[in-house]
Amino acid sequence: MVNIPKLGRVRFRWTKGLPVGRRATTGNRITGARLVKDALGWPIAFRVQRIEPAPEPHTGPEVGIDVGVSIPLALSDGNHADHGRPARLPDGRADRDKWLGTGGKATLLRLEHRAAHRKSRRRPGEKTSNRLKRTYEQIASLRARAKRRATDWQHQTTTALARTYGVIVVEELNIANMVKSARGTAAEPGSNVATKAGLNRSISQEAWGRTITMLAYKTAQRRGHLHTVPAPGTSLACHMCGHITPGSREDQATFVCKNTGCGWEGNADLNILHLYRTGHALVPAAGRAVVRRPRGVKPTTRLTPSNSPSHPYPPHLVERPSRTSA
Repeated sequence: MVNIPKLGRVRFRWTKGLPVGRRATTGNRITGARLVKDALGWPIAFRVQRIEPAPEPHTGPEVGIDVGVSIPLALSDGNHADHGRPARLPDGRADRDKWLGTGGKATLLRLEHRAAHRKSRRRPGEKTSNRLKRTYEQIASLRARAKRRATDWQHQTTTALARTYGVIVVEELNIANMVKSARGTAAEPGSNVATKAGLNRSISQEAWGRTITMLAYKTAQRRGHLHTVPAPGTSLACHMCGHITPGSREDQATFVCKNTGCGWEGNADLNILHLYRTGHALVPAAGRAVVRRPRGVKPTTRLTPSNSPSHPYPPHLVERPSRTSA
């Protein structure tokens, strides 16, 4: 039980051992708690102070990770991490509720139809009925359950990766620009708007930014290293010859080098992973894109051929150090 101000002692379900009673010491104790309300109830989070010995430097192998839609986390050593939930339905449409089972999808569809029917019968200016509010709460509960499943998979996967690999390399993506609409303007309307909207929805469902954030602090806890690779040019660069030729990325999954002297053909994600493994433009994962830094602190110096002679990076894939300071 927990003692909540103005409420008294309240029972809650234990999900993890806490330092209470005889197990509580000066360096191992509960220092606070936070009670919040979400669509699934009232979860309580405890803040615990612990004294743990500093871990030894992680000596695990290196790996490159490419985040995607078809393969959520493609690893350069072939041990891909897949949650087994395809991003698209058999008819080719994006699956908005892939984290719900067949029964959950049917229930959600029924609740959405019920909400639309009750909303259509509401008169202008009339307050939302209790029945419609209850239907909205049931829909929010299903959505929250799907999000918890996705977050749980991300936690388990990133923890396993941080334990296994000592150096992890990922691509530095600007996700906010990637999920922008292709609608365009009235003067210059966009094309393939519906297709781009489905891709944006699939990218948002995978929550790449949350995955990178988890990898950042979990590798730091185990004294591993997380590096980022600048994204420009990586989707069109061939790992065999190093040339960037327009049209090499024929579609989302196929890469064909247009260089007459190379002609390598294969999976586009695997091509990017081979670029990572060769050590192209390693950038320490620091900055506001992955982990927020205090105001006024400059970002970590990025590795370039000039300050890291042991890594001969091709010049067309090297990102120059930023001239701006936070």
